[in-house]
Amino acid sequence: MLTIKQITENAEAILSGLEKKHFKNAQEVLNKVIELNNIRRQTQNELDSNLAEVNALSKNIGGLMKEGKKEEAEAARAQVGEIKEKNKALETAMNEATNELQELLYTIPNIPHHSVPEGYGADDNVVERTGGNDVDLPADALPHWELAKKYDLIDFELGVKIAGAGFPVYKGKGARLQRALINFFLDEARNAGYLEIEPPYVVNAASGYGTGQLPDKEGQMYHATADDLYLIPTAEVPVTNIYRDVILEEKDLPVMNCAYSACFRREAGSYGKDVRGLNRLHQFNKVEIVRIDKPEHSYESLNEMIAHVENLVSKLELPYRILRLCGGDMSFTSSLTFDFEVYSAAQKRWLEVSSVSNFESYQANRLKCRYRNADKKTELCHTLNGSALALPRILAALLENNQTDEGIRIPKALVPYCGFEIIE
Repeated sequence: MLTIKQITENAEAILSGLEKKHFKNAQEVLNKVIELNNIRRQTQNELDSNLAEVNALSKNIGGLMKEGKKEEAEAARAQVGEIKEKNKALETAMNEATNELQELLYTIPNIPHHSVPEGYGADDNVVERTGGNDVDLPADALPHWELAKKYDLIDFELGVKIAGAGFPVYKGKGARLQRALINFFLDEARNAGYLEIEPPYVVNAASGYGTGQLPDKEGQMYHATADDLYLIPTAEVPVTNIYRDVILEEKDLPVMNCAYSACFRREAGSYGKDVRGLNRLHQFNKVEIVRIDKPEHSYESLNEMIAHVENLVSKLELPYRILRLCGGDMSFTSSLTFDFEVYSAAQKRWLEVSSVSNFESYQANRLKCRYRNADKKTELCHTLNGSALALPRILAALLENNQTDEGIRIPKALVPYCGFEIIE
């Protein structure tokens, strides 16, 4: 969430950033924020002035009574009563303006970093670099959903029977390969200095607001209404909320956490060829990395996180590319995002497997996540997160790119984790 200070002191820059993200009616919304903030401040000033007057009158009443000036004392009491009644109306007006201001601030996205390119969607993203192994498959190469059926690795139909489309059942070596990937990603994160967290898979509304998933304007979260809990769309939500209403010490930054979790997304509006097989699921597994840092170091942290994810896809021997997202394709809360895509050779398309983002102080302001600097003053932290990695499309690319006449070859880095070199 943007701060009032950001909006009032950097109005032109904020407006320009919102326009880069194609936020509708940006000027009107900012004007309303400033109007509501002025109402709140003016009302608060009037309340403070009235309170001072009430205190002065109340002190004077006792003196008037001692002096026998009963009529003057009664007049002062009446004046105090009038001011208190007026204050009730002022408090109501101030609370209404404060609540409306808060709700309006929740609707304003984060401002993009100056390096974010202009653009409306995925076609306008900028390829930063490419890497990994080239793949040369025969013309009759199978997509992963057919390979999964051929080698009895994943049962999509059984998932439909149990839960519905988008909830696959992994079997045998398919399940073992899932577990191998999870353990591989967690070990690599631990070796890079991340503390492993095992978080809850549901969060309360305060946590959803803290990281920006709520208000859920696109209806992508599963909501358990009886208990008012939300199934997590990513481990970013519970892990980052560990630091909600927390003041960290500067010497303890950056905080580095990683977590495995199942993730749940309604994926409302998704349909067509892009959702076949593992391409888009309602439930999937992911290892997430999260950092809490001080502002002047957060972009160094972002680069380290990008290098970490690049190391993972390299060890998996997958062709990949890194994209700098344009303003129109970024998430609501992000200031700068880099997507990783791996090439799916049988589908002949790129599949997104990770987003690494710096949210600057946007989430921290919602979370009230601060740190105490060397001068003992508290400042908002910067928060960052990244997928390291999401499993479904990684598994899809691994199956497709490594198919041979003998079976599906397993990358060397995964063999110690899954216990086999080939799926025959």
